[in-house]
Amino acid sequence: MTDRYTRFVRENTVPTRAPLVPELTLHLASEVTPLWHATEEVLAQQGLPPPYWAFAWPGGQAFARLLLDRPEVAYGRNVLDFAAGCGIAAIAAVKSGASRVTASEIDAFATAAIGLNTALNNVSVDVIDTDMLGAPPAAWDLILAGDVCYEKPMADRVLPWLDHAVARGAEVLIADPGRAYLPASGLTEIASYDVPTSLDLENRKIMTTVIYRYARSKA
Repeated sequence: MTDRYTRFVRENTVPTRAPLVPELTLHLASEVTPLWHATEEVLAQQGLPPPYWAFAWPGGQAFARLLLDRPEVAYGRNVLDFAAGCGIAAIAAVKSGASRVTASEIDAFATAAIGLNTALNNVSVDVIDTDMLGAPPAAWDLILAGDVCYEKPMADRVLPWLDHAVARGAEVLIADPGRAYLPASGLTEIASYDVPTSLDLENRKIMTTVIYRYARSKA
């Protein structure tokens, strides 16, 4: 039986293509405000976040574009798409030849969306639906962290965890469209994309999103 999370995603999205990555089809919201309000009502007593999973955010689109254009970045590697949202980067990693891909998300609606989106694109990924930041990172070859520096509490938790991952030998890539809490050090730019966005979600129609290789922040 289809669970209520999957049913909700199906009923409130339509299969469509992200502007920067037309190769992939995703269940995305066609209208921002109605879904946002509907989800807030459903989640009011559960303390879960807004429907970030219903949109292809700039960081995820940039990662997907990079991996599809330069498959050698993920080819043959064990890849983690951290805070995967709709799963666009994880899907692109599979299509670029990664040996194993895991998408992590703590929102049950997001994990439902990832399941629907991977099926829509005929790929399979592992899903972790628990908070990964409370334990040391596993032996990932490549970690994709898209748009994780938009709030200070989030950045303060994520960056030390990514530092640990780098110390253990992982390559960490951060995709960021100019968020306030991007670290000031430890970043090497490897690609940049102009990502079309909605003014309902962002403050401009094009978000220049940079992908950085992360080499640990300085204390």
